[in-house]
Amino acid sequence: MVRHLQSLQDVSRDELKSLVDRALVLKKERLSGVRHQQLAGRTVGLIFEKPSTRTRVSFESAMYGLGGQVIFLSGRDTQLARSEPLKDMARVMARYVDAMVVRTFGQEVVTELAEYSSVPVINALTDLHHPCQILSDIMTVVEKKGAIEDLKIAWIGDGNNMANSWIQAAGIVGFELILACPEGYDPNGEILAAAQKEGGKPITLLRNPEEAVAEADVINADVWASMGQESEQDERLAVFQSFQINAELMTKAPADAIVLHCLPAHREEEITEEVLESDRCVAFDQAENKMHMHKAILEQLIGEVKKQ
Repeated sequence: MVRHLQSLQDVSRDELKSLVDRALVLKKERLSGVRHQQLAGRTVGLIFEKPSTRTRVSFESAMYGLGGQVIFLSGRDTQLARSEPLKDMARVMARYVDAMVVRTFGQEVVTELAEYSSVPVINALTDLHHPCQILSDIMTVVEKKGAIEDLKIAWIGDGNNMANSWIQAAGIVGFELILACPEGYDPNGEILAAAQKEGGKPITLLRNPEEAVAEADVINADVWASMGQESEQDERLAVFQSFQINAELMTKAPADAIVLHCLPAHREEEITEEVLESDRCVAFDQAENKMHMHKAILEQLIGEVKKQ
């Protein structure tokens, strides 16, 4: 049976930990000069309705770094912009490539492609979920702070797709997660309720960023207006002002707390230049780790198909 990665709910606790461990090994091997060829002769199709820099380049570098090939298709190049049914596109593409990496708006696009595809479909971002990003973020946390089960993670800002995937991760792995979001900008209620029921440690939604970071080992930031929300920019700037990651807020956190940001950052909006460029911020290590985690994901999912 073909495995897909539509959201983190497709990954068990053991599988998540295995992906993190494998990504760390792949990173170490690459830095020591090992040339990976696990996916030589294989091809992945990147289908991006939403543009990207880091996600596209990290997936391309990951696949090339495993000896494989990449075909990139923007939304205008595919049936995402035409009238052909997605189920037809899925069945045709699956005869050309060994996996599809999809970055789009609606989660239903990924769901339908996965339903009809005979090769793995990997969610590289939808408005609801961002599983690959959170897996690489967890890799970064483990690399910098140790076992994530022992840590307290804080999310400050919009209850967006990143927040939703962090919530799912907390439910699966069992670490403590505190989210501070303005009223009216909460994460998905169903995802939150399910993870709170599943998780072994508290997953808490607050309105006060200072309270959220008070005992946090890791502090997460993201843009206040995501792609497709540009018309809300001015309104969100006003609502989110007190949720900025700045030097004053960092004084409320433990001295060894680290800061994550998935980038691109809007400096002096959700995070200040001072914090982003400080030693406490690991955003650029985090960005590098996307490539290593994407290697682990591609290796596992395409490798499973090869064994069938």
